[in-house]
This record gives sequence, structure tokens and C-alpha cells, in this order.
Amino acid sequence: MTRAQQTISLGLLVSSLRATWLSNPADVCNLKLPFWALVSFGALLLFRLGWGIMTFNDVPEAHQELMKEIDLAKSDLRKMGVDVD
Repeated sequence: MTRAQQTISLGLLVSSLRATWLSNPADVCNLKLPFWALVSFGALLLFRLGWGIMTFNDVPEAHQELMKEIDLAKSDLRKMGVDVD
């Protein structure tokens, strides 16, 4: 399962739980639910982004791969005559 599928399924789970916790069925159609679902989803995405940035150095393989790609891009740009330093 990809991260996008995990995030979407988590968002659907949270929104469905929120809908079931409402005591009045008329509140489900209220505009507060979609607004708070959007805010909660945005907060979740920001948290996951921040967590990924904080733990990036804990994944040495990804760091080395990224550094190799940067070096490769720099060498390609140098071949084209672009100053990258």
C-alpha cells in the first residue's frame, strides 16, 4: 500500500468515525464536518511532512541516493556549460 493510499484511508476512517459520533443526523450535513475534515487532513499532511524532514538523516540509504543524484545533476549541468558552484 502506498503512502497516498494509507493517507486517504486514514482520512476516510477519521471522517467516518467523526460522522458516527455525531448524535444528530442533521449535523452530518452541516458545513462544519467538511471544514474540520479538511483542516484535520491538512494538519495530518503537515505533520507527516515535518516528521519526514526530521527523520531524513535516519535513512542513510536515501541520503546517499539523493547526494548521488545531486552530483549527477551537477555534472550534467556542467557539461551543458551551466555554472552550478
